[in-house]
Amino acid sequence: HTLVEYADGSMLAQLGAPDMRTPIAHALAWPQRMKTTGQTLDIAKAGPLSFEPADPVRFPALRLAREALQAGGSAPTILNAANEIAVAAFLDRRIGFLDIASTVERVLSDLPSGPLAGLDDVYAADVMARQRAERLIARPSLHKVASR
Repeated sequence: HTLVEYADGSMLAQLGAPDMRTPIAHALAWPQRMKTTGQTLDIAKAGPLSFEPADPVRFPALRLAREALQAGGSAPTILNAANEIAVAAFLDRRIGFLDIASTVERVLSDLPSGPLAGLDDVYAADVMARQRAERLIARPSLHKVASR
């Protein structure tokens, strides 16, 4: 599920069965761990692992996340807020799956990314991004692929 690269070049992998119960339980019990009813990963049965570079065309959200991290300031907050609104709209069948990344990209391009001096700035960027995403989603021209 994740790889973390440390400053010394080493990596730590977190692997698990494709079941969200474990990460949700981890978040709920933090900093402790709790038992779950989720599957455990049998690494011997999982087979060989292979890794490839992520294709930024096939996975535009990954590209957007990297760009937001590089931009810094309020960009990651804007990305997160717009993504939450777009995913909720997709789950409510108001937009198509491919519209999620395009909504986030549009919000990032529409809103200025500035420095964050404190929590009030984070909150303000979050609110602006959510409002902008909702306005974009309400426009029929945005979600031409909503039937996908």
